[in-house]
Amino acid sequence: MSVQIKVKPFLQDGSEKFKIKNCETKVKDFYSDESEYEQLIASYRTKIDALQSKMYAHNKFGLVLVFQAMDAAGKDSTIKHVLSGINPHGVKVFTFKRPSETELDHDYLWRTNQTLPERGTIAIYNRSYYEEVLVVKVHPEIIKNYQKLPIEYTEDMEKLWEKRYDDIANMEKYLTTNGIHVVKFFLNVSKKEQGMRLKERILDETKNWKFEEGDIKERTFWNQYMDAYEQCINATASEKCPWYVIPADDKKNMRLIISQIIQEKLESLSIEYPKPDAERQTELQKFIEIINEQDKGL
Repeated sequence: MSVQIKVKPFLQDGSEKFKIKNCETKVKDFYSDESEYEQLIASYRTKIDALQSKMYAHNKFGLVLVFQAMDAAGKDSTIKHVLSGINPHGVKVFTFKRPSETELDHDYLWRTNQTLPERGTIAIYNRSYYEEVLVVKVHPEIIKNYQKLPIEYTEDMEKLWEKRYDDIANMEKYLTTNGIHVVKFFLNVSKKEQGMRLKERILDETKNWKFEEGDIKERTFWNQYMDAYEQCINATASEKCPWYVIPADDKKNMRLIISQIIQEKLESLSIEYPKPDAERQTELQKFIEIINEQDKGL
């Protein structure tokens, strides 16, 4: 079973001005019921796994998948449901929370640069270097109190953000020109839906043990976060390193859309299994003969 989801409506490639208020948080379902959804997501997993295996063997390209969102938008579950079927040799997941003291002693891109994917592999970022122009922008006191920048760097904060946008865009361009492609997802959940999910967490004994007041305090900055996302996407979306703004009020729809995008991205790469030359074919035939000899008498 398969479905062809048109992903262009969710694409932000810098060709037009992005307005977050114009983006839907819920779209018509791409599945009719739970059974069809399970068949569809399983089909996507199989295709993505096969494509990643080919990319791994080809060993020329890498892929960075960036997931950014407000709390409770579904980053963790999406990564789990979409990418759980991939061979673990070919994918690594990294979660970036509050920086450690060691990380704060380096430039702000250092901690994510340590995790960039090897050729043939996929790096999945659950939050990323974009926190530096999202959370940090909403709470600029983080820069002044913790990031240890020279004071002259923080005198003009608007200039600082513009420099960070340029840094990030140039870094992503550099990666792409070296065969490491970057695809970025903003999971666009509505404030109402987020509130419902947060209340569900509080009532769920398997989750409420780690719930903190800070998880809901950030909701008071909702409008500032939406402004930060809008400015960030406008500044860093490009044809080669696009953003996809994914409606996140329905998690199943969200996972299917993201699966389609990842599949299409892998299909766009010029990847193939290495073809053995005549010498290698002779060597492989010799291996078969050795195995046959070993198995005589069995």
